[in-house]
Amino acid sequence: MRNDRTAFRIRDEYLKIRPGQRVLDIGCGPAEILTHLPNDIDYHGFDVEPNYIETARARYGDRGSFAVRAVTPDAVNDIGTFDVVMSLAVLHHLTDEEADTLFASAAKVLRPGGRVVTLDCAYVAGQHPIAYFLAAIDRGRHVRKPDDYVALARRHFRNVDAAVLHDLISVPYTHCILEARDPL
Repeated sequence: MRNDRTAFRIRDEYLKIRPGQRVLDIGCGPAEILTHLPNDIDYHGFDVEPNYIETARARYGDRGSFAVRAVTPDAVNDIGTFDVVMSLAVLHHLTDEEADTLFASAAKVLRPGGRVVTLDCAYVAGQHPIAYFLAAIDRGRHVRKPDDYVALARRHFRNVDAAVLHDLISVPYTHCILEARDPL
């Protein structure tokens, strides 16, 4: 997370991770979010990029476990269950099929009462032209409308809520945050 205000807002309003919880971070990158989470969580991060995992281990190796893993149907077979599964700024890099696999994997490892939280850029009607432009030039080639993100999650969860934010960062940008509960 590049901005503390943004990280605190995501942590407090959406992640709501409490001490003692078991957390899976799919697409953790260098795991910068850990600087904003409680110290006494059981954190597990995975990402396909070995350099990100190497950086995460070097910075936060004492605070969690990190693995180079892709989002595949069997990626979560040996990692147990979690109170919170998060995937921040990942879905817009995934095809619908890959996103479907991510949600299926999250549903598979979510404990009863647990939550999946995602955050991605989005297209919405009437959004600021700069926000639209920034989403269009993002490295992620699968930026979606909020309803499209929700539809992907609803294939695997009974309850899916979406929040659309235009003020999470200091430049015009549109984010969609999903919270999914109750796996099918």
